[in-house]
Amino acid sequence: MYRDKLELTLERLQTTNSIEDLGVWAHELRDQLEVTHLIYHTANLKGEQVGAFTYDIAWVRHYISRDYRTIDPVVLGALKRFHPMNWKSLDWSSAQARQMMREAMAAGLGNQGWSVPIWGPSGEFAMFSVNHHATDEEWEAYTRSWAKDILLIANLVHQQAKRIISGEGDPPAADLSPREREVLARLSFGESRARVADGLHISENTLRAYIDSARHKLGAMNVTHAVALATARGIIVPNGVLPKY
Repeated sequence: MYRDKLELTLERLQTTNSIEDLGVWAHELRDQLEVTHLIYHTANLKGEQVGAFTYDIAWVRHYISRDYRTIDPVVLGALKRFHPMNWKSLDWSSAQARQMMREAMAAGLGNQGWSVPIWGPSGEFAMFSVNHHATDEEWEAYTRSWAKDILLIANLVHQQAKRIISGEGDPPAADLSPREREVLARLSFGESRARVADGLHISENTLRAYIDSARHKLGAMNVTHAVALATARGIIVPNGVLPKY
C-alpha cells in the first residue's frame, strides 16, 4: 500500500505544468517519503534558477541573502561528485559551515541529509536532496532502504522540470520494443510472470530482462509503476489491444 501511494504520487508528477505546481507536488512527495524536507534546485536550465522545495520561504530568503551557496558543504560537495552523498560525509569543519547548519536547524531543517547531484550536457547541473531529523543509525537504515528510489525520483523530477521550462508538455512515449510492450500488456491483464513467460515461450529469466529493460526506458520504480506509466502514455491499453506502431 505504501509503495502504491508513492507510485501514484510519481504518476501525478507528469501532470505538473509549472514550477509552482512542482513545488506543491514536492510537499506531497515529502509526505510519501516520510522526511522533514526535500528540495530540487538547478540554475542552468535556459539560465533560469529553478527550485521546488518544502523549506520555509524565510529560510530560503535568508540562505540567498547570506550567499550561503558559496560555503554550503552540500553544494560544494555535489559539484565534485556524480554519486549520491550523505551530508555527514562532507566537510563541515569551517566555522561558516557550522554556523549555517545551526541556523538551518533553528529554521526547522533536520540534522541529516542525502543529496543526488544531477549532471547533463553543456554543464547542466541540478541537485535533489532529502532532509530529516534522525539519529545516525536511523538515517543509515533509511538511506540504505531508499537510496535507489531517491536516485530514480531525483532524475524524474529533473526531467519534468526540464519539460516545464522548455514548454515540451507531455513526456514522449518511451521507445519500447514490441516484445517489451507485449510483456507489460500481459502483466497489466493480471497474468502471473510464469504464465506470461509460458505464453511467450521464453524463460522467466528472459522475461525478467524484458521487464527490467522496459522499466529502465520508462523510468519506473517497479513493474506496477511501469504498467501504470505505459498505460498513461498510451503505450499499452487496458482492453488487451496493443497500439499500432
